[in-house]
Amino acid sequence: MGKLDQKVAIVTGASRGIGAAVARRLAAEGASVIVNYVNNADAAAAVVGAIQGAGGTALAVRADVADESQVQALFAAALERYGRLDVLVNNAAAFGSGPLEQVDRALFQRLVDVNIWGLVVGCRLAGRHMTPGGRIINFSSIGVHKGFAGGGLYAATKAAVESLTRTAATELAPRDITVNALIVGQVATDMGAEVPPKMRQQIASQTLLRKIGRPEDVGGVVAFLASDDAQWVTGQTLGVNGGYLMR
Repeated sequence: MGKLDQKVAIVTGASRGIGAAVARRLAAEGASVIVNYVNNADAAAAVVGAIQGAGGTALAVRADVADESQVQALFAAALERYGRLDVLVNNAAAFGSGPLEQVDRALFQRLVDVNIWGLVVGCRLAGRHMTPGGRIINFSSIGVHKGFAGGGLYAATKAAVESLTRTAATELAPRDITVNALIVGQVATDMGAEVPPKMRQQIASQTLLRKIGRPEDVGGVVAFLASDDAQWVTGQTLGVNGGYLMR
């Protein structure tokens, strides 16, 4: 018996990295998982195949979270296939780096559309369709709390995630839906590889555990927050970063 038996979860941006690890972990705990992707259908299919090969249930659905109509279709697919929704993991994110003096409008708009608007739409639809006792888990970043040169725009969008998490937790509490965010540190993923090597090494050396995290490390914490064990936890931002923010 898994902690999430009979539950249905949507994980956005789940074709690779942290999202894929989260999808696999939720499925291992018994949830039926919607594996969302936007570009890489083959990678999403591989995640679904891995889940099914391990005896789990999953479905890949394409949707760009920056497009409200596509997110509506994503939720509709989950409800049509499984008849309910219990967990939403807002993992999909756009990343861009560079000095503020070089930031252009196109990059700004893309980060805002995906990282902020995509989360707003997801939370709004979850509030409408999620069963009482549902769980929403969002993703912030250590960049919100540390001023990394070149990472200001991305960090600004993740600061909005933390604020919106608290607001959504307040507004959805009457429906017994919890909303929490994870302050994720440097993790060994394709997106994490876009961070300059020198900065990655610096972050690893400054964590209490002296290492970069694995996607599976994040997946385990998401599984906890999605379970009944976390029913008394809401409106919180939890550090999953090897103790980086304690130094």
